[in-house]
Amino acid sequence: MSIAYAAEAATTAHGAFYDEPTFWVAVAFVITIAAAGKAVYQKVSAALDARSEAIRTEIEEATKLREEAQDLLTSFERKQRAAVEETKLIAERAKSEADYLAKKADDDMQAMLARRERQAKDRIAQAEIAARDEIRGAAIDVAMEASRRILSQKVSGKKSDALVDAAIAELPDKLH
Repeated sequence: MSIAYAAEAATTAHGAFYDEPTFWVAVAFVITIAAAGKAVYQKVSAALDARSEAIRTEIEEATKLREEAQDLLTSFERKQRAAVEETKLIAERAKSEADYLAKKADDDMQAMLARRERQAKDRIAQAEIAARDEIRGAAIDVAMEASRRILSQKVSGKKSDALVDAAIAELPDKLH
């Protein structure tokens, strides 16, 4: 077969290659594919460029958001540490204040008990003095009444009146 094909090709006269319709169909096919390919390439290239620009924008935005998030995280961690320190200080202050208030309450209670004890002792002393004065007054009244009775029974007349008047006159000086 190859011999027959070679013989047939040799018997037919060929002209220039551009005289062949197959050549022109091939050229038209290549031009059509090139034109269509160029349009498709431009559309695909534009779409890929737009997509790469969108991706780059998203990456830049994500990087910016990550940096902001990192800054916020650092800020919140700093605030948390400050809050923990402040909480410790508040707890220490509250404890020291509670200790101070407990000690002050104990001191105030001791002072109040001492003051009440002094007041009770003062009242007892005043009551003793009042009782003593009352007993002394009652004893004086009883003694005067007894003296009057004795003098009125034993001493009579002008002598008794003079003694009673003299005793009554001396009585205020002797009592005080």
